[in-house]
Amino acid sequence: MSTTNEVVAHHWAFAVFLIVAIGLCCAMLAGAWFLGGKARGRYTNTPFESGAAPVGTAKLRMSAKFYLVAMFFVIFDVEALYLYAWSTAIRESGWIGFIEATIFILVLLAGLVYLVRIRALDWAPPARRVVAKSVPVSHSHRHTQ
Repeated sequence: MSTTNEVVAHHWAFAVFLIVAIGLCCAMLAGAWFLGGKARGRYTNTPFESGAAPVGTAKLRMSAKFYLVAMFFVIFDVEALYLYAWSTAIRESGWIGFIEATIFILVLLAGLVYLVRIRALDWAPPARRVVAKSVPVSHSHRHTQ
């Protein structure tokens, strides 16, 4: 038996799975195209939300902070998945795994402290931000009675 025949023999189930999956996707798309509604009414392509007629445009300018917070969420969420995987294998990893996970958490906390320090998570407008100012205290005043 040749090498290519052995590869095909070992992976025939995966090939059948791919063929069936692609065929099913094509069948669903074709079925939706043939069976889908063809009627076009006055309000067919109008956006509809809770029975209210749309007012204005849907093209809003979003602040870049929105995207930053979304990226931070994804990053920290994915890292939480790593910690979950570590917690399920804690007995196998032992103390070495515990120390590695502790270092991983400390790096995450350092990243979070950095984000807070550069105000990447501050959504308040600049006029509403409270800035704490340090006031020097003079101890040279004597209390006279």
